[in-house]
Amino acid sequence: MAGQKMLTFTAIGRDMPEKRPPNLRKADFDEIYAQYAAEKAEEQASRCSQCGVPYCQTHCPLHNNIPDWLRLTAEGRLQEAYEISQATNTFPEICGRICPQDRLCEGNCVIEQSGHGTVTIGSVEKYITDTAFEEGWVKPIRPHAERGESVGIIGAGPGGLAAADMLRRQGVQVTVYDRYDRGGGLLTYGIPGFKLEKDVVMKRMDQLADGGVQFVLNCNVGEDLSFDAIRGKHDAILIATGVYKTRDLPNSDADGIVNAIDYLTASNRKSFGDDVPEFDSGELNADGKRVVVIGGGDTAMDCVRTAVRQGAESVKCLYRRDRANMPGSQREVQNAEEEGVEFVWLSAPKGFAGDPSVTDVSDPGAFTGSVRGVVVDKMRLGAPDATGRQTPELIDGADYVEDANLVIKALGFEPEDLPALWGVEGLEVTRWGTIKADFGTGATSLEGVYAAGDIVRGASLVVWAIRDGRDAATAILDYLGQAADVAAE
Repeated sequence: MAGQKMLTFTAIGRDMPEKRPPNLRKADFDEIYAQYAAEKAEEQASRCSQCGVPYCQTHCPLHNNIPDWLRLTAEGRLQEAYEISQATNTFPEICGRICPQDRLCEGNCVIEQSGHGTVTIGSVEKYITDTAFEEGWVKPIRPHAERGESVGIIGAGPGGLAAADMLRRQGVQVTVYDRYDRGGGLLTYGIPGFKLEKDVVMKRMDQLADGGVQFVLNCNVGEDLSFDAIRGKHDAILIATGVYKTRDLPNSDADGIVNAIDYLTASNRKSFGDDVPEFDSGELNADGKRVVVIGGGDTAMDCVRTAVRQGAESVKCLYRRDRANMPGSQREVQNAEEEGVEFVWLSAPKGFAGDPSVTDVSDPGAFTGSVRGVVVDKMRLGAPDATGRQTPELIDGADYVEDANLVIKALGFEPEDLPALWGVEGLEVTRWGTIKADFGTGATSLEGVYAAGDIVRGASLVVWAIRDGRDAATAILDYLGQAADVAAE
């Protein structure tokens, strides 16, 4: 019976795909995990307990039908497994690679809670979709009928692309505007290849273009094309720009102190074979340098692991809390440590030492010239804050200088002031600068204008951007239908 394929977690242990040794993977930007063989994917999928209340599904932002496609995989019914996976997730091959499964589906797996080791959900998800591409099961978008309405989407990141996919499948005419020369947003230029090889993203871009999505690239809204002009061309607008403004530190403009997004973009452009003067000059290249990355999220992990691959002399990561309170994926922390990254816990930047050097670390101030170190305050964890996390407290007199000649600020991202940048009146924003939008639909204060992803919720996960983009697409289809009904009356 088919049911006998499941519930093998009591006899079969958790087994991740083989991971390349650190000495090999540090030499390139290829993904570090091998692909499952068919037999191994079926074996690991069969460990699912098929529990009555699947916490993996409820803790997935997309509420993917995880138990169903695990069972189909265990039974060798891979095409059906892909169809179930694709029904709720526009980009399962991407989520399978970069989602922090240890904090979402896998971290809430019932058999993990009972001590048997979680089902390797992300690796199976990746295997299913990679197989689907190889076998030709990923079909071009071909709507049953074309519609006359058009939607303009500003931002070619995961939220905007997910919405574009859903809208095109319903025959809506879709144009995506983006500031970069390639679509994908942070999937293309923010996330390194060792986590997400770029041909994976480009395949989806090709599928969307082949399906009729129009892309207007190298387009800075507010400079090359006004928001009002875009709005005038379309029946509805979706703003899915993400958040790109880097949180900054005072007195951090010296040579050798750079923003994470600039550093990662340069590295990814180099991987594409682009001409990158800032990389070639050494400004955004860690080769031979003592690197300090400030921050504890996934972007910081991307930076430290990129620096290792670029040939840094040493790589350290400063984080003001301890390991247990780090916001980034614990799996990524482990990978970074295996590759030689040193984590300096309970450490916060106080200032910078430079050339000419600042010898009085109690008053580092600003300087001209090149950075030579980070002035570090040592911290301890005090009482919990409103979120329940312990608040870092300064240890007086424990500051010191951490040597560095490349400092990367990975402190997170904030929204740009879009109403000012675009000259838009009436587009309401929150006190944090994010666009004020309806929680369920993404509708903004402007008629026919919607917003989705990080520009609404703040810097978050790719999977949440996909969820928001799909929800906004559903709301836009409703809006277009209502507008058509009014026009017909």
